[in-house]
Amino acid sequence: MEKDETILSVRHAKKDFVIGNEIVNVLGDINLEIKKGEFVSIVGSSGCGKSTLLKLITSLENLTDGEILIENEPVMGPSEKCSMIFQEARLFPWLSVEKNIEFTIPKNVPKKERKERVKSHIELVGLGGFENAVPAQLSGGMQQRVSIARALAAKPEILLLDEPFGALDAFTRINMQEETLRIWEKEKTTMLLVTHDIDEAIYLSDRIIVLSAKPGLVKADIKINLPRPRERSGEAFMQIRRKVMMELFEKKNSQHDIEYYI
Repeated sequence: MEKDETILSVRHAKKDFVIGNEIVNVLGDINLEIKKGEFVSIVGSSGCGKSTLLKLITSLENLTDGEILIENEPVMGPSEKCSMIFQEARLFPWLSVEKNIEFTIPKNVPKKERKERVKSHIELVGLGGFENAVPAQLSGGMQQRVSIARALAAKPEILLLDEPFGALDAFTRINMQEETLRIWEKEKTTMLLVTHDIDEAIYLSDRIIVLSAKPGLVKADIKINLPRPRERSGEAFMQIRRKVMMELFEKKNSQHDIEYYI
């Protein structure tokens, strides 16, 4: 798929929160465009508004000012074109894997198609044989696979991922990164990932958006022109890592501090 069609536009987006008697500006004048089929990551310090931006796109939060458009249509409420995956799996504990995935499929989809869609997405995330298992019978990584399958079964144009691997151990996290990349390459769903893991962002993304500290502003838009699969310890990978880190720590840390993180 050629990535030349804008699917998501964020224009002069601003978000304030009222805390007590104080107005706190979390996001200030965010401008961002995402092309159809892109994999884009957002990084930044805690509290810079990364997760808030995803919530604005899904209408879990309301804009203070500005606008967000999906396929040139203003976002006025929850949209079937957009699905979101959170850090926690957030599955229904009393439902099986099949029923959790089926839950997001629109009710007007014929029964036969619903069953086929559930089956194909269970296979997509590699959970064949666990169709009747409930979440308590699954590992953390398997639960997140169900979350991904559930989100994709709704056939969204855009998949938002809010630190979906943050609670996983290092080995499982790497496996889930590989799984997500495989699904993205097969499905070509536009993906927007919030993460604190710089290596994860470089490994997965076409672009990395760096947000400044509160109020969050787009500080840098870094293109990742590395072929996939990517060598995490390669020189080109490390050069991009250095670039991202310098954007994050500019004027706050010395070169020695940046070297420590690299």
